[in-house]
Amino acid sequence: MLIQYIKAALEHAKYEIIDDEEPYYGEVPELQGVWASGKTLEECRKNLEEVIDEWIIIRLRKGFPTPPIGNFNIETKGELAVA
Repeated sequence: MLIQYIKAALEHAKYEIIDDEEPYYGEVPELQGVWASGKTLEECRKNLEEVIDEWIIIRLRKGFPTPPIGNFNIETKGELAVA
């Protein structure tokens, strides 16, 4: 269930190349503070997936809402709702 939310978030991710040791940068605009970088696009995407996962866990533990991504929304009870 959470995998669907993560996949939807990754579909909304924006990537760019920056001047850094890890030049691939990605973020999900709908998820405040969610970003990652990597030496390759694949590494950046993998890192971003891990950050999204951790971001969800923290928000659920603290009782914070998560914004809907596409047709997916995580209820505060830890359940995935599909619109």
